[in-house]
Amino acid sequence: MANFWDLSDGDDIAKTGGQFEVGGGKIDPIPNDTTCTAIIDEAKWDTTRTGENLISLRWSVLSPTEYKNRKIFQKLWVSDPDPKAKNADAKRDKAKRMLAAVDSNAGGKLLSSGKMPTDESMSLHLVSKPMNIKVMQWTMENEMGEKMSGNWISAVSPKNGIVSAVKNVLSPKVEDDNIPF
Repeated sequence: MANFWDLSDGDDIAKTGGQFEVGGGKIDPIPNDTTCTAIIDEAKWDTTRTGENLISLRWSVLSPTEYKNRKIFQKLWVSDPDPKAKNADAKRDKAKRMLAAVDSNAGGKLLSSGKMPTDESMSLHLVSKPMNIKVMQWTMENEMGEKMSGNWISAVSPKNGIVSAVKNVLSPKVEDDNIPF
């Protein structure tokens, strides 16, 4: 029987000496103001290191092709206040509007329930529903003074619709449960 630690190329694994780097390169963020079609592939409640609760969405880009399968992480501060926010109430309201727009594009089941969404209800009603997202870039310096960048989502809209800003989301009332998404 072969040793689990045997490498396919015959190299001695013990030579790693406690160091190994996978390699690969840094992926540049999707350009600012790009419209993509994407699905949520994970939706759940998350807790920060300091104990605040928020909704975490992980988006997977479907198109355009050059960004296919890229992931964009979105935090929605719909419950507890974001300690970094200048106006926590305004940020929470904006996050709820974004969640309502996402839910509307996914069929409107969460909003129509009137209840706080659960991990299970978000997975059932938000995951794998294609919609358009407007992608923006952020930049910041980390603790070591290095410049970091990534993407955030500034707007959502129906897959075949026009992306509009979150503040322009229509009334969250759902009129038709048979929305073809």
